Amino acid sequence: MKKDIHPDYHSIKVVMTDGTTFETKSSYGKEGQSLQLDVDTKSHPAWTGVHRLMDSGGQLSKFASRYKGFGLKND
Repeated sequence: MKKDIHPDYHSIKVVMTDGTTFETKSSYGKEGQSLQLDVDTKSHPAWTGVHRLMDSGGQLSKFASRYKGFGLKND
């Protein structure tokens, strides 16, 4: 391996969305720094199974009206 081209690999603290922490090795930041997560396995719908549909700009309404009569819930 070439010298002086690889990032420093050190210990950091990861803070989950619920406040729990764990320590891991990373090239993020500096030694001892914390990484605050906005999304993790305890809060993301892909892992929790709770999905919310957000209607941005009426797209869900447009979809529902376009496909009305095809057996959708909002018929």
